[in-house]
Amino acid sequence: MSHYITSKMSNPLYFRVLNRNLARFCVKNVRKASTQTHGNEKETHFGFETVKESEKAKKVHEVFENVAQNYDVMNDAMSLGIHRVWKDIFLDRLSPTKNTKLLDVAGGTGDIAFRFLNHVKNSNQEENCHVTVMDINSNMVEVGKIRSEALKFDKSVISWEVGDAECLPFKDNSFNAYTIAFGIRNVTHIDKVLEEAYRVLQPGGRFMCLEFSHLPNSAAQWVYDQYSFQVIPVLGKLIAGQWQPYQYLVESIRKFPDQKNFGSMIESAGFRSVTYENLTLGVVAIHSGFKL
Repeated sequence: MSHYITSKMSNPLYFRVLNRNLARFCVKNVRKASTQTHGNEKETHFGFETVKESEKAKKVHEVFENVAQNYDVMNDAMSLGIHRVWKDIFLDRLSPTKNTKLLDVAGGTGDIAFRFLNHVKNSNQEENCHVTVMDINSNMVEVGKIRSEALKFDKSVISWEVGDAECLPFKDNSFNAYTIAFGIRNVTHIDKVLEEAYRVLQPGGRFMCLEFSHLPNSAAQWVYDQYSFQVIPVLGKLIAGQWQPYQYLVESIRKFPDQKNFGSMIESAGFRSVTYENLTLGVVAIHSGFKL
């Protein structure tokens, strides 16, 4: 810890950081913890592995390219089906109404988008509603399209895009709701994703994120860790024929900022009324903020 503080004090930018608000201070610390600089090139984490920033996106892309066909089956196996309840609660908290234009980022196989469309239909709020599903991985998007056709969703209420969450291919103020579920921990620059979310949302628009998080109880966290590292990669091998992608997924959860630090990052991007809600003791958390 003392070495970390000494390193910070030797950096002239440190004193400028001290004069910023608390939220931005937290973001800087999270960023410092997750990246480091060697020469002219930054490094970041890929699970517990340290890689060049320029390599992470490719590695993450390969992970999801390899597991796309078995992604939903593995979600059921890893979470014992609880991920379905988490996503239902997530949409319930969003509470979409008429005229909702939703952008679902990292939405590949359509789980959130389909829930959104069913929610507005079942609550008689489907008038002028539309969801755009975007994912960086074309294989995931293709799986989503096939599922959408099988479920007979009207193509006029859902569209699909391949794109990068750090550089969205949409104009400013294009949507009034933005969701990202179990995707933001896989990006290289979380701050850029949040800034882009803020940019494409209309004033009054809502940002919502569902993501694995940290359990406040150390004993419960230990049990969760044992399950994650000892069981999930084995399930990946048995069901998907590969354990490495699921080892990465487990490691990426442990590297993601905790609830309070991630909340500070959301505030730093400009969002207000930022809150979080723990589900299943904090295994996952719902984060929310508004563009005000």
